[in-house]
Amino acid sequence: MATTRTRARRLLDYTVLSLLAFVFSLPVLYLFLGSLKPSDEVLNGLSGFLPTHLSFHNYAAVLDSLNSDSTGYFWRFLGVSLLVAFVVVTGGLFVNSMAAYGLSRLKWRGRNAVLTLVLLLMLVPFESVAVPLFYLFNDQRNTLYIQAIPFIANAFSIYQFQTFFRKIPPSIEEAARLDGAGPWRTFFAIVVPMSRPAFASVAILTFLTQWGAFLWPVLMVSDPSVRPLPLEMSVFQGQQPPDWGQILAFGVLLVLPVLVVFAFFQRWFVQGVASSAVKG
Repeated sequence: MATTRTRARRLLDYTVLSLLAFVFSLPVLYLFLGSLKPSDEVLNGLSGFLPTHLSFHNYAAVLDSLNSDSTGYFWRFLGVSLLVAFVVVTGGLFVNSMAAYGLSRLKWRGRNAVLTLVLLLMLVPFESVAVPLFYLFNDQRNTLYIQAIPFIANAFSIYQFQTFFRKIPPSIEEAARLDGAGPWRTFFAIVVPMSRPAFASVAILTFLTQWGAFLWPVLMVSDPSVRPLPLEMSVFQGQQPPDWGQILAFGVLLVLPVLVVFAFFQRWFVQGVASSAVKG
């Protein structure tokens, strides 16, 4: 009887989760289907889900319309977003992981106060400091580095790393120190390989946040040569009359790199968990 109830409960859970997944995937499905339809068939309510008159004309039109000095180049906008996201992700993994290691393992005066400050910084929304940062860095507007540098250090990433590092048994690091490894070698040779799930999670979340960043580019970027892709999409959407098929195609092109990065790091995350379980 207990086994039957367990199976029924599991079946009910999977059914509810499948329905929720289907509902949440509907906007994404509408986005992809709409990007393949003529503009006059996109905003047709539920009939927009019908796969009729599909073609890649909207994608070609987007790339053709953003292929001149007057409009800017789509591949340049994409390159700016990729470069800024790469700098923020790689720099953030290095800086935030080392900061978290210092807070979780090294003993120094004021460590608890700094950790408390990091936790408090997690409560401060970026919108509240955007205007002061704008005036602080006003002379560096329309540059690539100003789009990345303010976001490399991140309190939430430090907290994620610090939480994961605390779960690593200190005896492993003590054994490395007995073998002559210093703090740097212990961190990069022992801690980092064991923390691949944490690095993958932080990388995914950082990339998602940075890739969709809009407020800071609006404040700091007016030159099309250093304009990121989300900001260019808002400019493209503001053209009159709006072509909704092309706008949705632009949205798909904006989403595709996110899906690629997520798929890559998700696989790395699974591999990290599996290797940790085998070693354990």
